[in-house]
Amino acid sequence: MAFATPLRTALESKTSQFGFWLTLPSAPVARLLLRSAAASPFNNFSWVLIDAEHGLISDKDYYELSTAIASEGASPIIRVPWHEEWMIKRALDAGAHGVLLPMCHTAEDAKRIVQYSKYPPLGSRGYGPMFSPHSLPGVTGSQYDDGADQSLLVMVQIESRSAVENVEAIAKTDGVDVLLIGPFDLAKQMGVVRGGEEHEAAIQATLKAAKTAGKKAAIFCSNGSQALTRAEQGFDMVSIITDLGAIEEGIVNTLQAASVKGSEGETKKRDGY
Repeated sequence: MAFATPLRTALESKTSQFGFWLTLPSAPVARLLLRSAAASPFNNFSWVLIDAEHGLISDKDYYELSTAIASEGASPIIRVPWHEEWMIKRALDAGAHGVLLPMCHTAEDAKRIVQYSKYPPLGSRGYGPMFSPHSLPGVTGSQYDDGADQSLLVMVQIESRSAVENVEAIAKTDGVDVLLIGPFDLAKQMGVVRGGEEHEAAIQATLKAAKTAGKKAAIFCSNGSQALTRAEQGFDMVSIITDLGAIEEGIVNTLQAASVKGSEGETKKRDGY
């Protein structure tokens, strides 16, 4: 029987769900950002992306980060480095509420990712979730066993020309829940200008394919203005900033406000990680 995770429940509301990228292996940083948002008059975060592909995070950090994030009422999603079965297994066994796999180029890639993320007979995930329920308050070990395949999210990243060309087939793959666009890699892999016409057309094609297949669409954004635009376009999951971005932005903006010269100018919007 399926169990509820914060993100699964939130996605049922049909409103865009905001998250942020965690690149530092720090549970206190994750807690601070989540609690600051919860204390604000704005939307809370319903998910946090734990970045083990490009950040400083490795699989030894998964358990602590997943448990810390879940204890604050958000869903930890782990981006593992590659489509390796053992990498996906380690992330799920540590308590991830879902996994994100980079560079999904074809439907065959998507099928393999699903296979590695599900228990038999649906897939080939090895059994050993001794610590998984720790990030799922109220869920027992037997409930986890029975509901993992239905409740945990399988997300694939669309970030290449071949992925866009195959996006409809990827979106239709059974077991894939979310298509997430990596706009920086997408532009570089396609050899186009980020934010240009061809780049935006690829983004919209991915959004349409996900919606048509009854799946969720997600995207990485660098700042709140971008995030608002993508939410208005209908993206179900929108990452608004990275932890490093939030720290850098806070430092620079405060320094600017403290200086006579800086206080006369406008704050520059972030346009990167």
